[in-house]
Amino acid sequence: MHHKIFKLIVLCSLVITFSFATSYTTKYQQAKKEYAKVIFSNNKAQEIRALKALIFYGNKLHINTIRYKKELKRLSKTRHKHNKKTKKTKSKKPHIKIYKSKYSIATVNNIDQQITITFNKKINKSYIHYFTKRIGKKHQYIFDIKGKFKNASPTKLSLNGVDKIRITQYRYNTLRISFTNKKRLKLIYIISLNKIIIKLKHKIMHIKKTYLITKATHNTKTIKQKTKTIVIDAGHGGKDSGAVGINNYYEKRVTLNTAIYLYKILRQRGYKVYLTRARDKFISLRGRTKLANRKNADLFISIHANAVPRSKRSKVHGIETYFLSPARSKRAKRVAALENRSDMNNMGWSMQNSFLTILNRTKIVASQKLAIDVQKNILYKLRKIYGTRAIYDGGVKEAPFWVLVGAQMPSILIEVGYITHPIEGRRIYSNKYQLNMATAIANGIDAYFLKN
Repeated sequence: MHHKIFKLIVLCSLVITFSFATSYTTKYQQAKKEYAKVIFSNNKAQEIRALKALIFYGNKLHINTIRYKKELKRLSKTRHKHNKKTKKTKSKKPHIKIYKSKYSIATVNNIDQQITITFNKKINKSYIHYFTKRIGKKHQYIFDIKGKFKNASPTKLSLNGVDKIRITQYRYNTLRISFTNKKRLKLIYIISLNKIIIKLKHKIMHIKKTYLITKATHNTKTIKQKTKTIVIDAGHGGKDSGAVGINNYYEKRVTLNTAIYLYKILRQRGYKVYLTRARDKFISLRGRTKLANRKNADLFISIHANAVPRSKRSKVHGIETYFLSPARSKRAKRVAALENRSDMNNMGWSMQNSFLTILNRTKIVASQKLAIDVQKNILYKLRKIYGTRAIYDGGVKEAPFWVLVGAQMPSILIEVGYITHPIEGRRIYSNKYQLNMATAIANGIDAYFLKN
């Protein structure tokens, strides 16, 4: 009798253990899915919750959770540091004290035709005093900046169009930057968080001569350009970070910076230009071409950065330009799938195929011509700066990018490089590369309109 009761108790405990194990397995799988969803959302709190759930249910199932524990530890440290900083900046006093250290100004840089003064902490309008005066026949523009800079004397500054720029530690608490010129200047300054940016605003807004390349030679030609409308699409944005490269470089930042540079250059050349997004904002793939159609644009240019799995990162690099058509190669299909993923969930297989059967052949031919001109000018421009070996020609390709489907005008998608490549990834994240890329794309657009 006792033997039977013992067997019954053992059987019951096994059933209970099995039911708990099944429940834990389901919850573990759910936690894995949740973690996969939030991993690119940039929401640290959600990531931490998902990781804690993974570790808890993984331990119950005796699964190795060391990598999740390491990631949780890293995130917790980052969050703790962020909270510490936030607490420090919250002050009941209305005025900010800036002199915790001897030197309150960290750097003064002279890059891309602007002067950037970086402080050790956040600043406001009271940190700068701007005035002008005449010295004989010359005009002088003076910026007195509150703060002390260690390297004021050895720093040399220059801007195109300015005769002389002088930087001095005018007083213990005042850095002075003076601009002296025979002709009048229009100087502007911007205050952004912990920086002051000083720029020269040029009166000439249109560039008459544009440098183009043709099949035979690299000559200069003058374009008498009618007003054309161009819509520039910075890929991804907001919750959709796009590809994530080395050092956690986000594709959405590369595309936005390059798009803004291109916007400014095309505006200077006399085009009418619109951006699908001018900040870190999510827009659906279909919503992007709606703007182009509404503005009756002549061209639609979508800017992206390419990526490959970790195993191929050091091998795959290069610049590619795509136009809309059913994909012919495996590589084109892979790239299209990567860029289409933010809208693929809402588009079934039959819908995808029906889109591709009604493509306008005339638009495809024009898009191909545009892609060839843009790719050729990108290679020509960047190889002059970085060398032929550094800039690999990925070619002009066809692929079914849904962001191009709705555009009623010639449209292309430019992959400015591989964000996952150890060298190219760093390069495409730099302002220098983004500016040169934008200039090259603008040259390609000029070449297209000249021929067509």
